[in-house]
Amino acid sequence: MAANDTTPLIERRSIDYIPEAERHGRLFSQFTLWMGANLQITAIVTGALAVVLGGDVFWSLIGLLIGQLIGGGVMALHAAQGPKLGLPQMISSRVQFGVYGAAIPIVLVCLMYLGFTATGTVLSGQALGQLFGVSDSVGILIFASVIVLVTVLGYRVIHFIGRVASLIGVVAFVYLFSRLMSQTDVGALLQIRHFSWSSFLLAVSLAASWQIAFGPYVADYSRYLPSRTSSVKTFLAAGAGSVIGAQVAMVLGVFAAAMSNGQFAGHEVAYIVGLSGTGATAALLYFSIAFGKVTISTLNSYGSFMCIATIISGFRGRLEVTRLQRLVFVLMIVGTATLIALLGQHSFLGAFKSFILFLLAFFTPWSAINLVDYYCITRERYDVPALADPNGRYGRWNLLGISVYVFGVLVQLPFISTKFYTGPLVAALGDVDISWIIGLVLPAALYYVCAKKWHGTVPDHLILPKEQGASPITNELAAQA
Repeated sequence: MAANDTTPLIERRSIDYIPEAERHGRLFSQFTLWMGANLQITAIVTGALAVVLGGDVFWSLIGLLIGQLIGGGVMALHAAQGPKLGLPQMISSRVQFGVYGAAIPIVLVCLMYLGFTATGTVLSGQALGQLFGVSDSVGILIFASVIVLVTVLGYRVIHFIGRVASLIGVVAFVYLFSRLMSQTDVGALLQIRHFSWSSFLLAVSLAASWQIAFGPYVADYSRYLPSRTSSVKTFLAAGAGSVIGAQVAMVLGVFAAAMSNGQFAGHEVAYIVGLSGTGATAALLYFSIAFGKVTISTLNSYGSFMCIATIISGFRGRLEVTRLQRLVFVLMIVGTATLIALLGQHSFLGAFKSFILFLLAFFTPWSAINLVDYYCITRERYDVPALADPNGRYGRWNLLGISVYVFGVLVQLPFISTKFYTGPLVAALGDVDISWIIGLVLPAALYYVCAKKWHGTVPDHLILPKEQGASPITNELAAQA
C-alpha cells in the first residue's frame, strides 16, 4: 500500500471509478489529512461558541467530546466506503435516489460547501492581510488563488498539503496551549461547574454537526486506497484524525473564550494570535492560520466540484470529466465563493453563515439513508457501472429514497435553531438545536423498514467496471468482488 511514484502529480480522474492499477496511498494519509483539516481557526471558533453561548468549561469539554465521537462515527462510516467502491461519495447516492434523483441532495450540499468556502476565505483573508500588511480584500484574493491551484492539482497534492498542515498545526497548537496555560488558571476554570441540559446539548450539537458536515465528501479522499484496504482501519484512520484534530482545536477555543472576558467574539483571529505576543511569532501564527484553512477550503472546493460534476454527469449518462472542464468548474466555484467573501466580509456574512448551517438539515437525512442502505440493505453490493445509466438497475428516480429524504427534512424543521430559521419546538427545549439527532435517527429507521420491504433488486456481489488494459483474470476478479 505504499505510494505509487509513477502516479501523476496532476489528478487524471474526476468523479469516475478509480481502477485498481491506479490505487495508491497509505491509511496514515487519511489520518493526517483529516487532522490537518480540523486543526484550524474555524474549529477553534466553533468550540468557543459552547462557552460564549452560556456553557461552563468543564461540561462544554465533555459535551464537545461526545459530539465528536457521535459525528465522527457517522463521518468515518462514509470514509470506509471509498476503497470498496473507488468512487466519490455523492455518486453512490444514485443507488438510493436514482441517477437523476441524486441531484436533489447534491444541489444543497453544493450550496453548503460554497458557503463554508466563503466563510473560511474571509478568516484566511484576515490572517494574510495581517501577515503581508495588505487589506483583507487583497488577502482574500491571494488565498483564493492558492485554493484554485491546489484544487486543480487534485488528490495527491491535497494529501500532501494535509500532511504539512497537520505538522504545522500540531506545532502551532502546542505553542498556543502552552501560552494559554501560562496565562490562566485552568484548574479554577474546570472547578466552575453549572450543568444545564441546554448548554450541554448545545456543545454536543456543535461538535456532532461539525463532524457530520464532512459526510458528503469524505470518501472522495479514501477512494484511491487499494480495494483490499480494511474498512475498519479506514474507519479508524479517518475518524481518529478528524475527531482528535477537531477536539484539540475546540478545547483551545473553549479555554480562549473562557479567559477572554468577552473579547473573543468578533475578534477571533486577532485574539488567538494575541496570545503569543507580537513580532515574528505572531507572523508565524498568522501563516499557520492561513495554511490551516488551505486544507479545509480545498476540501470544500474539491467537494463542490465533485458535486457539480456528479449532477451534470447524471444527465449526460457518463462519468468522465476532462481536465479543461475540471478547471472551469473549479474557477466557477472558487470565484463565486471569493465574490461572496469580498461582498460579505463586513456585512451579511454572519447571516449567510446561518443560512449555510440551516442547510445542514438537508443532508443529515441523506447521510442516514446512504449509511443504512450501504451497510444494512445492499451490504456493499453495488452495481457500479449502472450508476451512470439512467435506464439501468437504479433508474432515473427512486421514489422510496426521495420520499424518506423529504420526510427526514420536514421532521427536523420544528427542532432547527438558527438565525435564518427557528422551529416552534426549540424554545421548549431550552433553545437547543437537536435537529441533527432527529434527522439521523428517524429517516434511518424509516428507510430500513421500508427498504426491507420495497427495495429494488440487489446484486449478488459488488459489480465493478471492467478495467481497460487489465488481464482477463483481473477483470474476472473485479466482477466477482
